[in-house]
Amino acid sequence: MYWTGKGDDGRTKLFNSPAGCRIPKSSRIVEALGSLDEVNSYLGLAKALSREQKLDLESFVNFLQEQLFILQAELAGAEKTVSRESLEKMESQLHVFSEKIPPIKSFSIPGGTVLSAHFDIARTMARRAEREVVALRDDKEKALGEKSYAFLNRLSSACFILARYVNSVQGVSETPPSYN
Repeated sequence: MYWTGKGDDGRTKLFNSPAGCRIPKSSRIVEALGSLDEVNSYLGLAKALSREQKLDLESFVNFLQEQLFILQAELAGAEKTVSRESLEKMESQLHVFSEKIPPIKSFSIPGGTVLSAHFDIARTMARRAEREVVALRDDKEKALGEKSYAFLNRLSSACFILARYVNSVQGVSETPPSYN
């Protein structure tokens, strides 16, 4: 069965909730979990498009998605956290992609290609999710491991780098804003 009906009253259970303890689906922690899920799903769309375009991004994007699942589990109360090794792997791969794109000289207007635009949307979603997760920590509602926060901070950078990489390999020039 694909549904239980247990959430019909607008409440849900987190991983570490005591028996019978359910929280409102409108709670800030459920909002943050939903935002992380949105980023993960949107990265799935970008990954599928990159596969169709024969770009070698699937493995790295899948890795990012796996880390998002770990982060979501941690936020829901599981004994999980993003590891130092995973963060180092992410940073190493981002360095490789960064070396393949021209140096940045200014902001650029999103939308060079359809795929780069999708990575730009994922970037904005990642930033929103990061703000929500950090707010939970700042308000002492829920804290995560140090590397989980670092991963979230790098995730928006990863999406930005991937958008620029896609534009570069597809020969699309980036357009800076004119500020007129």
